[in-house]
Amino acid sequence: MTRKVFTRLLGLFVLLLVFQTVAMELVFRRFVEHTAGASLHQLGREAFWSGLIALGVALPVAAWAAGRISARLDRVVAFARRIAQGDLSARLDQPGSDGLSGMEAALNQTAERLGQSFAEIESRRQELAAILDSMQEAVVAITPDGQVRWSNAVMQRIAGTQIRPGRPLVHSVRDPELLACVAGVLKHREMRFGRASSLAPGRIFEINAAPLPAGGALAVLHDVTRIEAAERSRRDFIANVSHELRTPLTSIQGYVETLVEDPASNPETTREFLGVILKNATRMNRLTEDLLALASVESPDYNLAAQPIRASAIVQDAIESLGGMVVDSGVEIEAAGAPDAPVMADPDAMNQVFGNLIENAIKYGKSGKRVLVGARQLPDEVEFFVQDFGPGIASEHLDRIFERFYRVDKARSRDSGGTGLGLAIVKHIVEAHGGRIRAESELGAGVAFRFTLPIVAPVLKAVDASSPAESVRTER
Repeated sequence: MTRKVFTRLLGLFVLLLVFQTVAMELVFRRFVEHTAGASLHQLGREAFWSGLIALGVALPVAAWAAGRISARLDRVVAFARRIAQGDLSARLDQPGSDGLSGMEAALNQTAERLGQSFAEIESRRQELAAILDSMQEAVVAITPDGQVRWSNAVMQRIAGTQIRPGRPLVHSVRDPELLACVAGVLKHREMRFGRASSLAPGRIFEINAAPLPAGGALAVLHDVTRIEAAERSRRDFIANVSHELRTPLTSIQGYVETLVEDPASNPETTREFLGVILKNATRMNRLTEDLLALASVESPDYNLAAQPIRASAIVQDAIESLGGMVVDSGVEIEAAGAPDAPVMADPDAMNQVFGNLIENAIKYGKSGKRVLVGARQLPDEVEFFVQDFGPGIASEHLDRIFERFYRVDKARSRDSGGTGLGLAIVKHIVEAHGGRIRAESELGAGVAFRFTLPIVAPVLKAVDASSPAESVRTER
């Protein structure tokens, strides 16, 4: 381009000089025809040589001027190429105040504005990407031809390395509901909703897919696994409560109707019926109390009156307070020792925990004739345990016995008056203290329930080491 400009400028300049020389010679010839003296031939020759000299002087000047213009145009072309390649920091020097300098200043200003615009766009893009990455929902953008345009960090964690820009969505995810929603949006340009259950194992997502203004689709996936689990737990809880209440109510209703229809019944029969009614009423009262206790420990407003207590004091107080429970059971409670390490605990809550665990051990481990209660010190916590020597629990039940209303043997549990809520209450209380609970068992060798409480640091000073059990009782 610059070579063509140079050639044209130089040719135009030469043409002008030739035209000037010819014009000067014609004018000069007319002039000398009316002038006496000098030879016409001599004057023409002088004019010719004068024109050649002028041409010889004009050519270098023209070449120099065209060279400067060509060099500046070369810089403009190089500047334009750098801008086209994305280098928005390129600028042109402005050596003068001619027309080209004005053009160079305008180009510099354009490049600066482009740089500012692209920097602002990039800043907004990064801000939007950060916002989308911080969302709990998974987000993926799809091009009109079904390829992944962009996905946030949550979507990448769910789909793994399979999902990346430029890869077809059908090769990145295998959930048919998600693919159907995206296909519907791309085809009909309208929102689609669905539920994805095979995108990630054990997780359920609600899908909201919408068309993008420039074409393509945007899919947002909201994880509703916990909501589904909570809803399922609520339904199961209502069903279990209804079942647990219906059984004693039906029994009470039947026996009361019998007594009402036969007011002159045998006194022994009446006493027997009233005994059954009392038993079922007691069972309903126990169920109601356990439901209220469970609702209390599961509530966000549940607060513990925790205080530093020695582990040995907790074990000793549990044995003394619950000793009356074993009078008619034929089971003996034995202390298995406990350290003096202080732990943060609510005395009333601990009494409820040990009460439920010991009662459970007496009911289902009665054949073992004894229950061990004790604790041992670990590096940062104390582990308490209640162990019976009854028939034990099969391993497949150990992970579920802390669920509400879960029973290993439903018939035997109902006969013994159990509600299926005791261990669930224990678990919530222990976790509210910052501890953990688990069950260990072998068939025929009994069950050991073990839970931990964090050790208090520094060493407890407020509790009198000489009478730990009395200190605990005074806090109640």
